[in-house]
Amino acid sequence: MDEAARLSRGGMLAFASGSLGMGTWVTVPGLLLLYFLTDVLAVAPLVAGFVLLLPKIADVLLHPWVGHLSDTDLARRGHRRVLMMLGCGLPLAFAALFLVPGGLLGNSAAAWVAVAFIAGNLLFAAYQVPYLSTPADLAIGYHERTRLMGFRMVVLTVGILLSGVLAPMLAGKEDPTRSGYALMGLVLGASMLVTMLIGIGGVRRLTAAAPSPVTAGHGKAGLRTLLVALRDPQFRWLVGSYLAMSTTSHLVLAAVPYFAEYELGRPGLTTVLVAAFVAPALIATPVWVVVARRIGKQPGLLIAQGAFVVGSIVLAFGSAAGLPVLIGAVAVLGIAFAAMQLLPFSMMPDVIRASGADGTTRAGTYTGVWTAAEATGGALGPYVYAACLAIGGFVASSAGTEVVQSDTAHTMIRLGFGVVPAVLMVVAMLLQRRYTLDRTLR
Repeated sequence: MDEAARLSRGGMLAFASGSLGMGTWVTVPGLLLLYFLTDVLAVAPLVAGFVLLLPKIADVLLHPWVGHLSDTDLARRGHRRVLMMLGCGLPLAFAALFLVPGGLLGNSAAAWVAVAFIAGNLLFAAYQVPYLSTPADLAIGYHERTRLMGFRMVVLTVGILLSGVLAPMLAGKEDPTRSGYALMGLVLGASMLVTMLIGIGGVRRLTAAAPSPVTAGHGKAGLRTLLVALRDPQFRWLVGSYLAMSTTSHLVLAAVPYFAEYELGRPGLTTVLVAAFVAPALIATPVWVVVARRIGKQPGLLIAQGAFVVGSIVLAFGSAAGLPVLIGAVAVLGIAFAAMQLLPFSMMPDVIRASGADGTTRAGTYTGVWTAAEATGGALGPYVYAACLAIGGFVASSAGTEVVQSDTAHTMIRLGFGVVPAVLMVVAMLLQRRYTLDRTLR
């Protein structure tokens, strides 16, 4: 199959289904885990932030190492699916995150969550790294990679929307409880397993339809493979920008429950805000595919990043702006978020394929560094917001306990949701402008 050929819709849909499970893992802990720790398990904000941050530090080395194993698997077996099957243990770790034994509170509960989170991160890497290596493995061109990732983004958005809406409802809506969180972990964990298995079938179909002649090499794993990938200047600027974007989007997700409860006074609005953030992406994703075809991926991404900055600044005004305006601003963030998932993920295989044989033989390693950046952003975002809460003097509590927060805490809840994401996204834009490959490919 030459690089101008098109993939079947059925194969792309099956492949994209794997993102439903991955989307649940990224979204639900990002949305609820910090709140679960501070407002249900009585974990202090800074401790809760460390619980989310520290397990991710190992990911910087872990994900490239998993990528190396994936490349080795490709060389030995002709496919990467063995690691993906191992990664299907992720739903067990997801359920364990929220199945905290009833006698644990504070630091002991934090330790339980940290262990489950570490296990989940390893299993996530085992599935996600070979899964996201697939577009670089296929003999397809610049625009077809965007089309494939467009399918993935639409399905991923559905997964984020469903899990982001269902998770707070299963946890208890206006009055979340430990038992509610436990039920949520079990229900969503079961659905994750089904979709992850479908995704493996989709990878098999696509690699059979568009096999690449490139075979994986056998370099050493660990820090050396990470440095090799980062020595590619195009990849370095792209992954740096994506790290800033991932940090920003995960910060916003972690902040939503706090903003809904303490700024807007209605915990139930968490579901509304999540829907306002995610639902527009379903419509926006096909539009961004067209935009990328017309003007290129990087210009489209810069437009989206700028829109995200504007929407974030509006959110900094808090309840004074009025609920309809705030929902509209969140919708703008969601439209931008669609581009920030679609375009960088289709630019990453562009970099790998453009780097020649040396790059394509390390597709798993490149992807491992990429997912390490994504995982790091997933930890840094909630940690930065937890730091905002700590600076404001936010007081943690257990389920069913009412705490009156100080004016300073309310201010930091609002500014952490609006001003900080805007600043981080400006950093992402400055890094993104250093990436020059896109203009030579389109």
